Amino acid sequence: MKLLYQLNAAFATLILVVMSITAFFIYSLLMDMLIQDEQRQLEGRADLLVDIINDQDPERSPELSQLLQDRNYPILLFDKERDEILFRTMPAVIAYSWVERYEEDLVDQEVWETMGEKYVAYDFPVSRGNDQILVMATPLNDLQEVQSVFAMRMIVVFLIGLLLAILVSYVLTWRLVTPLTKLKKEVKKIEKRQFSEVKKVHASGEIKEVGQSVRHMAAELSRYIHSQKQFFQNASHELKTPLMSIQGYAEGIRDGIFEGEAAEKGLNVMVSETDRLKKIVNEMILLAKLDSSEDVYSPERADISEAVIQAKDRLYPLAKEKGIEIDVEAIHPFYSIVDHERVLQAMINILSNAVRHAERVVLIRTEVTEGSFKVKVIDDGPGISDDLLPQLFERFIKGKEGETGLGLAISRAIIERSGGTISAHNRPDESGAIFEIEFNRKE
Repeated sequence: MKLLYQLNAAFATLILVVMSITAFFIYSLLMDMLIQDEQRQLEGRADLLVDIINDQDPERSPELSQLLQDRNYPILLFDKERDEILFRTMPAVIAYSWVERYEEDLVDQEVWETMGEKYVAYDFPVSRGNDQILVMATPLNDLQEVQSVFAMRMIVVFLIGLLLAILVSYVLTWRLVTPLTKLKKEVKKIEKRQFSEVKKVHASGEIKEVGQSVRHMAAELSRYIHSQKQFFQNASHELKTPLMSIQGYAEGIRDGIFEGEAAEKGLNVMVSETDRLKKIVNEMILLAKLDSSEDVYSPERADISEAVIQAKDRLYPLAKEKGIEIDVEAIHPFYSIVDHERVLQAMINILSNAVRHAERVVLIRTEVTEGSFKVKVIDDGPGISDDLLPQLFERFIKGKEGETGLGLAISRAIIERSGGTISAHNRPDESGAIFEIEFNRKE
């Protein structure tokens, strides 16, 4: 069953249950209300009758006659001490039955029953000794007829209300389910990898948020699949080049093409290319583990500023060889829960990248706040090309002097694993690039 019909059925069932319970209580209370109202009318008629009798005004005789002859309101006057009926306008059988049972069963009762007939009765004493009792009554059948008429009208009203409620429910659930149906179609497009065809679903509230999440997921999946394809293409290229060199020299030595110094040179090239392959494979494995494995990252309380200083010291020989000066501004301690060795590796990759592209100087600038530690690595090189900048931290993306194209990707993975962020942009007023790293404090 579709969700639209399920919601309509559930809502209609709920309304039906609520209306049925309401109708039951109203129907049950209605008779009590009618009896109480009828007793007030009987009390009024009794007071009027006593008032006319005590007044003894001949002009009110027609009014008295009308009260006594009204068959809808039979009257009984009796002496309870002598069990004697003084006056009645009701059948004798009912009157004598009431007189006999008055003291035991009927006194203080709202409804009197005799021979299967029920009456709403109001009784009160009319003599000083309270031995003469006047009873005003009306058949309960009349009230039951009123109750039945009211019940029929109530059923009609409830049915109309139920139909209107179901109609409103259908409209509301249709407005709710329609966006969900459209959202389902968009999810199906993601299932079929039709990411570019995912469209915006017009909705409100949580459904709107889910729709935004679905579009964001489609964009992320599209980007991820594209990066995976690009990764395999770049990886095959990076691995193919040294393999071809190794294969060429190996076949040349085997076939006797390279001899003596040429063969020795070929062997050295094969060893060098093998080391390069090993480095690429190790970095690819590290990246994969950083994405999925917990074993490769061991966080503990460590001073991140110490990792920056150690990275600078380790790159000093490379910088001196290239004639590059590494300047470090004042660094203050900043402790957080990170893997010190991995953070050191990330900083070495970033600093070595800056040293390779710098002309004369690399500046390390830090800023410590209450909850974060920011590091800026600034070089005076040619900067980052505009086409390279958006994908700088992707795998196998490298500039002219890059090595494997995995160093910055590894740095980003480590920094993000440490709860930080990394970004890069060109210097606005002069040549060079700026890498900004921010670590948040974790306890």
